Amino acid sequence: MAQGLSPPPPPPPPPTDNDKTQKTSDIIGTLRPTKLFKLSKPDTYVTSLDFDDEGILLIAACSDSSLQLYSARDGTHRKTLLSQKYGCHLARFSHHSDGVIYASTKVDDTLRYLSTHDNSYIRYFKGHSGTVTDIALSPRDDTFLSCAADNTVRLWNLKSQYAQARLNLSTPYLAAYDPSATVFAVASASTSSILLYDVRNYDKAPFATFDMRQYDPPPAPGGNSIPEWTKLEFSNDGKSLLVTTNHVQGHLLLDAFNGELKAHLPRPYQPTWGILRSAPSITPSKSPLGQGDTSISPDGRYVVGSSGADRDAVVWDTQGRVSKEGERKVIRPMCSLPCDRGKGAVTLWNHRYNMMATADTEVIMWLPDEHVGMKPL
Repeated sequence: MAQGLSPPPPPPPPPTDNDKTQKTSDIIGTLRPTKLFKLSKPDTYVTSLDFDDEGILLIAACSDSSLQLYSARDGTHRKTLLSQKYGCHLARFSHHSDGVIYASTKVDDTLRYLSTHDNSYIRYFKGHSGTVTDIALSPRDDTFLSCAADNTVRLWNLKSQYAQARLNLSTPYLAAYDPSATVFAVASASTSSILLYDVRNYDKAPFATFDMRQYDPPPAPGGNSIPEWTKLEFSNDGKSLLVTTNHVQGHLLLDAFNGELKAHLPRPYQPTWGILRSAPSITPSKSPLGQGDTSISPDGRYVVGSSGADRDAVVWDTQGRVSKEGERKVIRPMCSLPCDRGKGAVTLWNHRYNMMATADTEVIMWLPDEHVGMKPL
């Protein structure tokens, strides 16, 4: 009697999310532009970028008073939302993907909470009497901070139109929450200091103040003596605090616990006008609004930002070699990310996927390309 064939083995299980996970260190040098979205007019600029909590949606605030909504997952443009009467800047997703907070650039300095579903306003947050320079959302709940040129920082909750608290400070132009949402930092440009507050005791004095004057470069003859800081960001591990600057000496990577300088992160080229956006401390501004041209990778190790002089992006490895150049500790960029399709005046990592977005007069999405190698500087 003939013996029958043994049954075939079962098919392999479908891949899990873990199988698809790539370490940032494995792909960081292979990021390349994959999608480019043009704006309505060649003289329109993107002033801010933000991903939603799931990393699926990307929103860009533009100088033509429009908000552009994109799908980061599909690489498509979803819709245009107009804010012609009030203008828009610093657009931030709430923890609900169909809700966006942004600052007005015309009429008044009110913050507006917009439903992207039907382009209707959910709430207005009134109180500032000067240009809003930064908005920072708590990673934990629906509270958020706003900084303004009226020398105040205000703490809000999405559920109320009234501010929960107001801090009166000198030029508090930038703010950031740490990843645990127990601490927030405020950068005061005119005093060259960064103030750290306990979220539970925000009505009390800061529990730490980092004096940044020792790290400021000397002003050029006839130049502005106020630091040109453009962004404040904690790393996801909470160990580092990055101060993005327009200085030739580069960005400042600080120890988030004691404020000591870990290293300067200089650009490979001297910044040129037209590549970078003016800092909030520079008024009146001759260049479009912005939100800083660097972003920290989700693992807290890498910083990606503009080269300062061309269209390429550059990468700094914060765990790389620290060299001593005179009295300065310096980490030089480890590689370049080539781009011939647009400048990176605004840069943002997607903290859920290995991708990033840059923007100037276009919006560009970057993904790893397994067919290219790292391009050294």
